[in-house]
Amino acid sequence: MSLVVVGSVAYDGVETPHGRVDRMLGGAATYISLASSYFTKTRIVAVVGDDFAQEDTDLLLSHGIDLEGLERVPGKTFFWAGKYSPDMNDRETLQTDLNVFANFEPKLPPRYLSAPYLLLGNIQPKLQKMVRSQMTNVQLAGGDTMNFWIADFREELLATIRDWDFLLINDGEAKMLSGETNLKKAARKILDMGPHTLVIKRGEYGAMLFRGDSYFVVPGYLLDSVFDPTGAGDCFAGGFIGYLAQQGFDLKGDHISRGDLSRAVIYGSVMGSFCCEKFGVERFRTLERAEIDARFEEFRKFTTF
Repeated sequence: MSLVVVGSVAYDGVETPHGRVDRMLGGAATYISLASSYFTKTRIVAVVGDDFAQEDTDLLLSHGIDLEGLERVPGKTFFWAGKYSPDMNDRETLQTDLNVFANFEPKLPPRYLSAPYLLLGNIQPKLQKMVRSQMTNVQLAGGDTMNFWIADFREELLATIRDWDFLLINDGEAKMLSGETNLKKAARKILDMGPHTLVIKRGEYGAMLFRGDSYFVVPGYLLDSVFDPTGAGDCFAGGFIGYLAQQGFDLKGDHISRGDLSRAVIYGSVMGSFCCEKFGVERFRTLERAEIDARFEEFRKFTTF
């Protein structure tokens, strides 16, 4: 089963209490695709400039990621730089250069259009809607958004997520989108907006999944050292959708059990935790599927009572 991931491929500059890296591979689509590639065939739709390094192309290819949809145009690749607080729960954006990403219009190769799984990264809602409308055989579609789109493009966003099967956002965004401060009430309102399934990401505190009248809460994985949380939420998304695609699930009806959804959330949490162990995408250069499954079992042990 194949997954199409649409979003940004970028370069990041990051400073945390553990050090500083001035330029490293990043972007939502990059992290999502690397995480999902351990579970299912992944195809990427993004744009990069002519400064995109061959070694970064090679890393994506080494994970079996299909790059036919990675458009290369003259100019510089999207660049973001930020600095994390001492506890790494907050970060300050120091620089954002959209560069070639400013004019990004997703171009899906013809053979991508029949893929059964679609994850839309944090891009303009009208672009997300345009991509979703082109996919002719989608069994499961959803994605991410952010406070900027919620505040300034609300109606456009609501029209977009109405056709989604799932939505992945953090707790602050859930409160903002719903107008509720209580997460249970917020989830109920958001589910009424269209998505069948909602995942609220809570950083180091874990994640919450809501579907119908049921919900599932998982804690964060306790790491000895968090080197860099950049991309952890996107890796969560990649693990979540990757597992569902691997199993061939469809969220539109009652064809998936609460247990299977819970396992998808756990795999999402596992992938997010590995992302934090090194700067940027470095952990994915050595990560093996056996390590992922072993950490999944750790989650099973420390959440069982």
